[in-house]
Amino acid sequence: MQDILLTLAAAAPSIAFGDIWDHIVTDFSNIGTPAAFAAFVQVLLIDVVLAGDNAIVVGALAAGLPDSPRKKVIVIGVLAALVLRLIFALTVSWLLGIVGLVLAGGILLLWVAWRMYRDIRGHSGAVSSPGSPEVEGDEHSGVMASKSFAAAAWSVAIADVSMSLDNVLAVAGAAREHPGILIVGLIFAVALMGIAANIIAKYIERYRWIGWVGLAVIIYVALKMIWEGFHEVAPYAMAMA
Repeated sequence: MQDILLTLAAAAPSIAFGDIWDHIVTDFSNIGTPAAFAAFVQVLLIDVVLAGDNAIVVGALAAGLPDSPRKKVIVIGVLAALVLRLIFALTVSWLLGIVGLVLAGGILLLWVAWRMYRDIRGHSGAVSSPGSPEVEGDEHSGVMASKSFAAAAWSVAIADVSMSLDNVLAVAGAAREHPGILIVGLIFAVALMGIAANIIAKYIERYRWIGWVGLAVIIYVALKMIWEGFHEVAPYAMAMA
């Protein structure tokens, strides 16, 4: 067991702080290569659609509240998502070093993809949220609106943790071999959540093709993470067995 734990610790990838700029310069100087360009496009689409999706979920959860507490919950939700993305981004190397988390993240992304598919198709079942006027497109999210400030804040906190972790893991899964693109993608994820999440939600609602393209990318990254995560976990599972 001790040998296994030592092996797990040694397997954790790391990005030295002093090498961050070198990684960015290296990857973006080769952005014209198919692999780097594909990783960059995937990261951008993941950040855009998941920031918009996060805003829609927050708006739907807060929609059952009166005007003043609803606005407070939405602001708290967006700020919490921003902070959580920042925390997860700063610890992404450690997160990727947890054996099994890439596999689990891929499975979670498939669930996100399924929910996004239902949202885009507009078949989320009965309308369960009256929608918040501050967020466009949350009426058909399939998320049950909370009835009290405390319940809404708690539900938003849980959703933010899950979706922020999914966002960071998805970006890491798409750009694992390109640390410079990975770093820029995580910065972009934080910026989008803090500045433009609601704007993105509006455009995804208006132009559904953005959602479909983002959905396809998320499914691809999820399957890639599951494949890589399975092969990462298998040797340790066999050793423990």
